[in-house]
Amino acid sequence: MTLPSSAHPVGPPPVDLFDQRVDDWERDPRRAFDAWLVKQSFRHSSAQVYQAQWNHFVDWLDLRRRTLRSADAGLVGQFLDSLATRKQQRARYLRLIERVYDHLAKQQPRLPNPARRAALNPDPAADWPMAPANEPTGFLAPAEREALVVHLAAPLPHTPRTRWRELRDRALLAAFLGAGLKTGEAQALPERFLARSDGWLQIENVDPRLTRRTRPFAFARTAFDAWLRERGAAPGTGSLAFPSGPDGRPMHKATVLRAIDAQVEAAGITDSRSRRASPQTMRNSFAAHLFENGESAELVAEWLGFEQLESALRLQTQWRAWQRSEANA
Repeated sequence: MTLPSSAHPVGPPPVDLFDQRVDDWERDPRRAFDAWLVKQSFRHSSAQVYQAQWNHFVDWLDLRRRTLRSADAGLVGQFLDSLATRKQQRARYLRLIERVYDHLAKQQPRLPNPARRAALNPDPAADWPMAPANEPTGFLAPAEREALVVHLAAPLPHTPRTRWRELRDRALLAAFLGAGLKTGEAQALPERFLARSDGWLQIENVDPRLTRRTRPFAFARTAFDAWLRERGAAPGTGSLAFPSGPDGRPMHKATVLRAIDAQVEAAGITDSRSRRASPQTMRNSFAAHLFENGESAELVAEWLGFEQLESALRLQTQWRAWQRSEANA
């Protein structure tokens, strides 16, 4: 990454309480940022990058005779569109500006965060340089999602073993489409997490910092409850939420994919798609459903387990690009 040039060289940030008031940020946003930055415990190299990015943003505002208080989402969006950087770097600028406004809101709670609003409403005409990570991402059309949800409530087979497997596979489908799980997360999910009574679904990680929880949609919770009742009637099924059989052994990834393919075919949407409706497609569609409901990129990042906010912002932009391509098809 080539840092923007600035007339404000990097120097040792002053350690003081200068950054405690919004008015101070208005009078000298560079010095206030330096004081804020030193309290964030960033590595020196990272702090230098953030300082250069912030100075670039303030220089841009100065040229337009605007201040932090008078900046709005449209202006922040214009600044982001002016950057000759890849999408990931643009997201880092956005996140930095967003964090500063979050800090200012602690002193002035009613101060809006234009960076957050800009993140939710990027310029649809802006063409970002394409990187390999920006390749088209698959989603389900709303009608396809609805067909899968309707299928989850379809009549069940009569034979006990077939019924057991069908309810498991429907709950598995619901875990991807209605809760945003990854394939490996579903394979390893303990039954006790699926059975939580508070409406949340916890997903553990070997790194405790990456353990998260998500809020399944109502149709997913209904599928989970039906499966748990059937599963509970058969003793000795082990501790996994989705065992391969009544003996409790874990499902193989190939078995998961076959189960989802069968569910998609049973819902009648296979012939309408040119690409496979995989668990990842359904996870993407869970995020798309959240965006459609007006949820923030921060919430999507939290519920899907993204370590970086830019991953959720990238997915949101890919979803909007997909919507435009579908509308023009």
